[in-house]
Amino acid sequence: MNERYLNVDQVAELLGTTVRFPRRLIEERRITYVKVGRHVRIPESAVREYIAANTVQPRRCGAAALRGVAA
Repeated sequence: MNERYLNVDQVAELLGTTVRFPRRLIEERRITYVKVGRHVRIPESAVREYIAANTVQPRRCGAAALRGVAA
């Protein structure tokens, strides 16, 4: 078990957000977390999975899109 566990402040810094955002993810159970007593820790792999699951790929532009024609 070589997993790194991050606190809410570290996750917020990693995501470039305020601490409110990771706390909301935890409250809504949109990210995996571990409770250690009163402390909440988020596995680094869970942050990577969250980022991967919410990454939006760019659309492929065809010639019609460049001309402004609906495809």
